Amino acid sequence: MSEGTVKKFMFVNRKAPYGTIYALESLEVVLISAAFDQDVSLVFMDDGVYQLKKGQQTKGIENKNFSPTYRALDGYDIEKLYVDQESLAARGLTEDDLLVDVTVMSKDQMGKLMETMDVVLSF
Repeated sequence: MSEGTVKKFMFVNRKAPYGTIYALESLEVVLISAAFDQDVSLVFMDDGVYQLKKGQQTKGIENKNFSPTYRALDGYDIEKLYVDQESLAARGLTEDDLLVDVTVMSKDQMGKLMETMDVVLSF
């Protein structure tokens, strides 16, 4: 990759926010990618939609609640957040249940968007 080349990265978050390291690791890699001025998009599907749910309480599981970090993403010029419509509906959630503004898309729309990316990483 030559200096100054911007790649389009898409990070696909499929796991619930707690119980595994995937959600937190994804968030860390996203922030690192943005620090290197790459074009970063995040997708939340399957149980990954829970990562954006308002009102997360983690005291009972003795994990740090990292969900407020999603509200800080725009400070890193990370504004492309996409949520799978079917995943939200299957979990009884709507856009109003989420911490941040997102673009809700169908699986077909999401697939077309993924095809435009240089790199797609799934967590």
